[in-house]
Amino acid sequence: MGLIVYFSSATGNTKRFVEKVGMPAKRIPLRPTEDPLVVDEEYVLVVPSYGGGDTKKAVPKQVIKFLNNKHNRDLCRGVIPSGNINFGEAYCIAGDVISRKLGVPILYKYELLGTPTDVEKVRKGLEEFWANLHSQPADPASEAPQS
Repeated sequence: MGLIVYFSSATGNTKRFVEKVGMPAKRIPLRPTEDPLVVDEEYVLVVPSYGGGDTKKAVPKQVIKFLNNKHNRDLCRGVIPSGNINFGEAYCIAGDVISRKLGVPILYKYELLGTPTDVEKVRKGLEEFWANLHSQPADPASEAPQS
């Protein structure tokens, strides 16, 4: 099973959500004085949307710094953003930005702290995502009867 990498501000909303999901996780450092996170396995990024609806400020600076490391960027397999529906079209926009720039899917979107239903859907969705990520569909030609 893969890893969750997440960013959470001092309020800890994203951290609490990820803890409830209950899968292996690593946190992107909050402060620039902390050692940078470098991952060595595939992961899904869980990220809050910042900027109060300003799309240019939606992705937290710490996440940008983390993803500017090509090694980290190359191991990202998907993104799960959180947001506030009060921001309308900018709801979960950080996930949209990251998905587009990295070419990875948005696996789920949730609001603020997330609900128990969100936690369960993310847990089950990630279990299925990791199980299917590297499975190859059978080659129909190889299953054809030999004459």
